Parts: sequence; structure tokens; C-alpha cells
Amino acid sequence: MHRLDLKIRLHCGADIAIGPGKADLLEAIRQTGSISAAARSLGMSYRRAWLLVETMNRCFKEPLVTTLAGGRHGGGTQLTEVGVHVLRRYRDLCDQALAAVQDGLDDLGALLADPTR
Repeated sequence: MHRLDLKIRLHCGADIAIGPGKADLLEAIRQTGSISAAARSLGMSYRRAWLLVETMNRCFKEPLVTTLAGGRHGGGTQLTEVGVHVLRRYRDLCDQALAAVQDGLDDLGALLADPTR
């Protein structure tokens, strides 16, 4: 069995604005409503997750993630409209890129040795 992994990263100066790990973090934040819960679900520290969020927010014209003030029911974190759009477009772009190279993968993959031998 063979597979191809494409890692698409969008750079903003010296920073990676979005890539596979940051997209996974955005998805986890969307699902959990919390940076700390998202970080735990991905096996990363809260500090690392927060730094990635700060980088994404700095790299785009509008923030992708916003925090909600605490209070009686506590705070939280959510994706902004721009964050939802960026995540959707990034995932779509990755799917399109993989589809575009699939024919070449089939041809090249046929030349690979059997990994079970």
C-alpha cells in the first residue's frame, strides 16, 4: 500500500500563515470552543497552541480566532467568519492539489516495492 502526503503551507514573510498543523488546530478549536481543549486533543501544550493562534491572527488581515471574555459561564474561543472561510478554503485547496497529482501517483506508485516483503 502506498500513499502520497502533500503538505501545503502558505507563507507570510518568515511565518507560516497556515499549514496542516495550524488547520488541524483551527478545526479542533472549532469543535471544542477552547484553545486549551484543542491543544490537549492534538497532544500539544497550551502555550504552543496559543503561539500558533497568535501567528495566524497576525498573518491574516483579520483574526481567524477570537477569545470570548470569561464571566458567569466562563470564556471560550471560536473561529471568526474569516477563520471558518480560511479553514474551508485551505482544506479545499489541499483536496484539489491531491486530486491534481493522483494520476502521477498511480503511475509512480506502481513502481514501488511491496512494503510487506
